[in-house]
Amino acid sequence: MRFINPKTDYAFKKIFGSEQSHDILISFLNAILYDGKPVIQDLEILNPYLAPKIRGVKQTYLDVKATLDNETTVIIEMQVLNIEGFEKRILYNAAKAYSNQLRVGQDYSLLNPVIALTITDFVMFPEINQLISRFILKEKDFLIDYPIYDIELVFVELPKFEKDVKNLETLADKWLYFLKCARQLAIVPDSMNLVPEISQAFAIANEINLTPEQIEDMEMQEMFIHDQRNVIKKAINQGLAEGKAQGLAEGKAEGKAEGLLEGKAEGKAEGKAEGKAEGKAEGKAEGLLEGKLAMARQLLDVLDDLAISRASGLSVEEVARLRS
Repeated sequence: MRFINPKTDYAFKKIFGSEQSHDILISFLNAILYDGKPVIQDLEILNPYLAPKIRGVKQTYLDVKATLDNETTVIIEMQVLNIEGFEKRILYNAAKAYSNQLRVGQDYSLLNPVIALTITDFVMFPEINQLISRFILKEKDFLIDYPIYDIELVFVELPKFEKDVKNLETLADKWLYFLKCARQLAIVPDSMNLVPEISQAFAIANEINLTPEQIEDMEMQEMFIHDQRNVIKKAINQGLAEGKAQGLAEGKAEGKAEGLLEGKAEGKAEGKAEGKAEGKAEGKAEGLLEGKLAMARQLLDVLDDLAISRASGLSVEEVARLRS
């Protein structure tokens, strides 16, 4: 057997959002949102997904939507590419689903909760060491819940799921293994086949139940995803290279400027020190010379030139110039 990739747009909606997906979606949502407990007994899939009639229509943003038996609206989306603006789109879709419940003039008390469940094929929160993250409105400093618990954002990061088929324990483990690994499987694992809804999901994902055109569309979508990942990877590498080059250039320029300033400062300090030393030496020498000359002048009328030279330290020629 060969199974389609549940992470592609077409396959995910076909498995979880089609008319035959009712029980599958209940099991999946109970597993992810309620730890496998049968909290959801019934739901209605809104706008059941149908394969596009026009070939080539592959990159859409139509979410799987359902209304639970407690009137909560759930939006389920599989996101394989970490595109720009993705985080804002999640907020927009949740807020839109919440506000669109009311018509003009209707009372706000009629609003029902909205859960936006997003499964990502990339790590979205590297700072959080857990597979499933849940975000709600809280007071900023004291982390107290907002009185109305109506909008919740739930994220499942598939790369953080690392269990193999032998270690699948919970219903959530089995569903996440299905999402992440179904494409690589040749048979349905026994432990997963025991769950009727997962067995049904494998049956829908079996390529034997698809037309050649549907298979071709899905292969083209996988190629598109692969190409887009390469584009993103290339852009990241190019950005890193440009950032490195710019950093080196700026670092070199800053280093040169700092070197010039430090050199100038050191040169100024050294020049000042040398000038001070030289001035001090020259002053000392000039003072010593003046002292010798003063002594020699006092002895001109008493001693001859040779005796004055020996007494003052001046040369005979310097004493002769003084006498003349």
